[in-house]
Amino acid sequence: MSETRQLALITGGSSGLGLELAKQFAQNGYDIALSGSSDRIFEAADTIRELGVEAYPHKADASTYDGVESFWNFTKDLGRQIDAAVLNVGIGIGGAFIDNDLEDELKLISINVNGTVHMAKRVVKHMVPNGRGKILIVSSISATQPTPYETVYGPSKAFGFMFAESLREELRETGVTVTALLPGATNTSFHSNAGMDSSEIGSSDKNDKEVVARQGFEALMNDEDHVVGGDEKTKQQVEDNKTTPEPVKAARHAKQAKLQN
Repeated sequence: MSETRQLALITGGSSGLGLELAKQFAQNGYDIALSGSSDRIFEAADTIRELGVEAYPHKADASTYDGVESFWNFTKDLGRQIDAAVLNVGIGIGGAFIDNDLEDELKLISINVNGTVHMAKRVVKHMVPNGRGKILIVSSISATQPTPYETVYGPSKAFGFMFAESLREELRETGVTVTALLPGATNTSFHSNAGMDSSEIGSSDKNDKEVVARQGFEALMNDEDHVVGGDEKTKQQVEDNKTTPEPVKAARHAKQAKLQN
């Protein structure tokens, strides 16, 4: 039975938005190959199996070339066509650039930028010869504005957004589609993991992760070039960002993201 279902590859599927996206695919009849950096990935796989499909968990360090490659080889060795890929893995770092460790910021770039390009390369080369496939790249509304006090994170997500838009156009005639998901602040552990609990944005009300995941899944299935994940206020912020001067957006985000003593 499993061999007759479609297969989705999902990076960063242990928890949060990645797990919610995996659930969306599972509820729509996809088997799931999912990766994560901790043993929680095996618990996530059990959650997916409870939805009546098969899950293939793989533990790997997404900040390294070998880690990304190992998940790709693990999925490829299943011997099945990959019908959809969600490039979701990503981390954030809060705090002032002058205070943060360079090693941590380079790790962020390795995961958010290098890892996205690496896995996209493998997925595209697999899908294009098959003449079909769907790729969802998870960016952020941070891609539409400067992000002081998340000074490396925002640009990494801007890269992801423009990478998705560029790749989409290149693949237009191949049968492979690319969609970018730009979530607003979402009720996952993201801001806590980024050390931002004491910031205004860290302690604010957030979008529901199940809603954001559903919006991303539906946009992918409907071949939309991108979708803003969240409520109407979140979507309006992105619209406003199109006409708001960069210094104004930077000052607004600095107030929201600066850690409080």
